[in-house]
Amino acid sequence: MTKRTRAKHKLDRRMGENIWGRPNSPVNKRSYGPGQHGQRRKSKVSDYGLQLRAKQKLKGYYGDVTEKQFKATYLAASRMKGDTGQNLIGLLEQRLDMVVYRAKFAPTVFSARQVVNHGHILVNGVKCNIPSRRIQVGDVISLGNKAKEMALIIEAQSLPEREIPDYVSTDGNDKVTFTRVPTLDEVPYPVRMEPNLVVEFYSR
Repeated sequence: MTKRTRAKHKLDRRMGENIWGRPNSPVNKRSYGPGQHGQRRKSKVSDYGLQLRAKQKLKGYYGDVTEKQFKATYLAASRMKGDTGQNLIGLLEQRLDMVVYRAKFAPTVFSARQVVNHGHILVNGVKCNIPSRRIQVGDVISLGNKAKEMALIIEAQSLPEREIPDYVSTDGNDKVTFTRVPTLDEVPYPVRMEPNLVVEFYSR
């Protein structure tokens, strides 16, 4: 199991980067790693280490995604035409919980999964509680009636540090349309992601 239901800041500390761009990330105050040896001089990282780090960072960014789910997404991307790294990013961004997060229906990736799990999200007018569901171009994602009054969602919509990307078209405060599968350059990652290294990791 690799679900990150608690201690979410640990990934930030281990990577030395503010993975989700949050203002309360500990990396903003302590850029060194966790533990008693966190401030030691870092040794040179091997190619395998760089690839593993890139995979951990990308997988961690998408929240409670297990290794089995992540690898299955990579395999699906490798079977598609075109660049596997770009395909991988596109498939990850097509997850329902990610579209909910991008639409600012939830303040974090983790709460987006929870909002979906609790049945507050409609896909083309039908309730869906499967966070990993793959959204297709043209699908309309909207909030349920109860969700429109939830404090969590009202808070998320007012967050100044995040903007809704171009590939998610808004229709008021409670409805969005997934207009296209984004490329790596279009995804608003707070840190640099390297899907090419992830491809190398799984291609070994």
